[in-house]
Amino acid sequence: AGAMSTTTKGTAGYDRRRELQAFDDTKAGVKGLVDASVTTIPPIFHHPPDSLATSSTATIPVIDLSGRRSEVVGEVRAATETVGFFQVVNHGVPADLLAEMLASVRRFHESPAEAKTPHYTRDLARKVRFNSNFDLFQSPAANWRDTLFCQALPDPPEPEELPAAVRGVLLEYGDAVRQLAVRVLELVSEAMGLAPDRLEKMGCADGLSVVSNYYPPCPQPHLTLGTSRHSDPAFLTVLLQDDMAGLQVLVDDDGEKRAVWADVPPVPGALVINVGDLLQLVSNGRLKSVEHRVVANRSRDRARISVAAFFNADLRQTTAVYGPIEEQVTSSAPPLYRSITVEEFLSHYDGKGLDGRPALDHFLLP
Repeated sequence: AGAMSTTTKGTAGYDRRRELQAFDDTKAGVKGLVDASVTTIPPIFHHPPDSLATSSTATIPVIDLSGRRSEVVGEVRAATETVGFFQVVNHGVPADLLAEMLASVRRFHESPAEAKTPHYTRDLARKVRFNSNFDLFQSPAANWRDTLFCQALPDPPEPEELPAAVRGVLLEYGDAVRQLAVRVLELVSEAMGLAPDRLEKMGCADGLSVVSNYYPPCPQPHLTLGTSRHSDPAFLTVLLQDDMAGLQVLVDDDGEKRAVWADVPPVPGALVINVGDLLQLVSNGRLKSVEHRVVANRSRDRARISVAAFFNADLRQTTAVYGPIEEQVTSSAPPLYRSITVEEFLSHYDGKGLDGRPALDHFLLP
């Protein structure tokens, strides 16, 4: 990794594809660059200067799930129809399980290379995959993060397929957050005026991918991002973040008449919930799958950890078709999107990578 060229894009002799391949071939991820004490980040990580303001006074709602149900439903409705993000407290997932999940992810990413390299792959058939940037070869710029991906439901991996560092906790954590996701989907169903079990019966939480992100300290955080702006290719996301800030959501600032980035500050013990693209689709645009990003880690000595649980359909049911729910379509709210299979959606999403364009736009009706 130390031999990577430091020339910039556009200069003669700079071969981006070769640089990407050289980085991927190390199987060491961004952590490998940090361990090699790089002080300038390679050009493959350079992002164009962002035109948007980097912070705003907008706040992301915090919802206490132990409150009166009618009030909680109202708060969920307001959050999902506007900012698309909210944090939940009193959510029922034990605090020690949250702490152990974060600790296990740190253990894995900070273990010696020989413990991680066997899991490094881009083979989508493998249920457990360690790599850096799922879209490394598609996206315009790489992000300063490494990821351990696990397809946890409906067909979990065998224990020996999981790295030892996370083996004792990851699937238990997945089961606990699925119970929470089903609760939240009931609240969202009610907020949409549907029967509480409607979204769950549609299969919105039958599939689960647990994506554990590691954001190492970045020597030039102004030049790159931890995760590019994107919306989520799922129905619902439940995110566990550690105590370091970094997650930002794109919100409309009425005073500014434009979209601005708002921080999602870590709240001790809370989990962050957000609407995914497929929930926006089946709600006929009523619920908002809002773009978000993670800024590069400005700490000098500590990595930021987050664990995203993406809830989706059972991808083995390849013929299941999703379109706007009939009750959400009226003469004044005609269908916005065509009906699609989740497989069709995901192949479009993965094929384009995090290129800054909303994936749902591809499925809008004329």
